[in-house]
Amino acid sequence: MSKNEKFQKTAEDVLKAVGGKENVTLVTHCMTRLRFNLKDESIPDQDEIKKIPGVLGVMKAGGQLQIIIGQTVDQVFNCLCEIGGFENSSRINENLDKEEKKITFKSIGSSILDGLAGCLTPLIPLMMAASMFKLFAALLGPSMLKVISESNDLYKLFTFVGDAGFYFFPIVVGYTAAKKFGATPVIGMFLGAIMLHPTFVDMAAKGTYFTVYGIPAKAQNYSSTILPIIMSVFVMSYVEKFFKKYLPSTLKTILAPSLTILVMLPITLCILGPAGSFIGTYFCNALLGLSKASGFVGILVIAVIGALWEFLVMSGMHVVLISALILVFTSTGHEALVSPGAISASLAVSGMCLGAALRIKEKEQKSLSVGYLIAGFIGGVTEPGLYGIGMRYKRPFVGMMIGGFAGGLYAAIMGVSAYTMVPVASVLAVLGYAGGPFSNLIQGSISSVIAFVAATIATYFLGFKKDDPIVRKQ
Repeated sequence: MSKNEKFQKTAEDVLKAVGGKENVTLVTHCMTRLRFNLKDESIPDQDEIKKIPGVLGVMKAGGQLQIIIGQTVDQVFNCLCEIGGFENSSRINENLDKEEKKITFKSIGSSILDGLAGCLTPLIPLMMAASMFKLFAALLGPSMLKVISESNDLYKLFTFVGDAGFYFFPIVVGYTAAKKFGATPVIGMFLGAIMLHPTFVDMAAKGTYFTVYGIPAKAQNYSSTILPIIMSVFVMSYVEKFFKKYLPSTLKTILAPSLTILVMLPITLCILGPAGSFIGTYFCNALLGLSKASGFVGILVIAVIGALWEFLVMSGMHVVLISALILVFTSTGHEALVSPGAISASLAVSGMCLGAALRIKEKEQKSLSVGYLIAGFIGGVTEPGLYGIGMRYKRPFVGMMIGGFAGGLYAAIMGVSAYTMVPVASVLAVLGYAGGPFSNLIQGSISSVIAFVAATIATYFLGFKKDDPIVRKQ
């Protein structure tokens, strides 16, 4: 069977297992997972889905059924869209007569996480590209290798290209949020552009008094922010749907976009923009306070994040910390709480895979463990190791947690900060420590080595029972 046939078979079996295309309201994918929004969530049998060849694991998070495929998820997703007739990353019309779900604190929290994930996950390629240019400037510039000076055109080029990726977040997130909430993407981008217009930014810098239809508005610089535009586009999606529903068909195309923006101007500039900025600032200050906490508390928080980070990833709860991380990074230029723990945890997964590969004697599983190690350490995809080793044997998770805790602990003690956002889980994640003092990169690298080695050793000695058949000589 060829690779394409395998992807086709996996897609067919997955679609059948989730209840067929009639049960799917939305299907998207991230770097490793197929993400389904389903009409009837009781249909899929997770144990049966796990048995499908090509599936590494299954979980429910953020109101979605997430099926872990790994590095070939895009090929399986393309086959899935072809079989089911889905548009790539497009919302499928739901059955409007279906019973509404009961609103609970759990469902509200799940919806918030789902919304954040849907808005932020598509940003990963942009953040990766922008961060790499900032990294080039940091490595080659006067703060590290001193190959080029600040007046050098190449340094200026890399700097403003890297900054552009984050500065225009309101426009880019306006697009991703509109896609997520079912609004017109270009209108979402337009709303973000309004928040970044030079006139508005200049008024914010000068503290100029400003009103919208006579309503006082606090002009603010929303560059590099995410919450104000996400909140605004969420509300905008309902405003736009209202006009599209009640305007005559002959006027809908012309008036719906302009009337939507007309209504959203006071809502965004007077209410949601300042509110989102306040919430973002609150999160930033809270994280900065934790990262600067003196003594045992500050050190322990980072170490615990290192130990538990991958479980947060598996549950989808990491989106909250990533959102706060982005807010802190874009406002201060560096981050010292979440990043050190997350980077240590990522390298600890690879260490767990190596420890398992060294300990396991059964040839097929040993070979798979080596494959998981390569996928994580080189490819930056941790799900194969998490589900293929951690979830399968359970005890290796102890080694991973020890490694993440040890790496995070060292980073916390040495006061390590991340100066570049490198949103990958491979060894390249260490480059996130570049951009500040050279000693920061050295100490950050040491913390990553500690995480990897500690996880390897701990998994080797603690990850399996002595009488486990898989670790006996064949």
